[in-house]
Amino acid sequence: MADWAPVLVGVVLFVMLSPGLLFSLPGHHRTLDLGGMKTNGKAIAVHTLIFFVAYTILILAVNLHITTG
Repeated sequence: MADWAPVLVGVVLFVMLSPGLLFSLPGHHRTLDLGGMKTNGKAIAVHTLIFFVAYTILILAVNLHITTG
């Protein structure tokens, strides 16, 4: 029995929180740029922190498990 929750949650959050794909926080010209496909160092740092916090909450605090078998 394998626990797939960390893998699936990580992939989904990575895709959703890729800077510039859906949004970029902070953006180049505004605080929030939507769908600009451009990024900067600050946006990468902010999205990394958001990813870490969301991943930690879903895996550890909510105790999310997806098992197979």
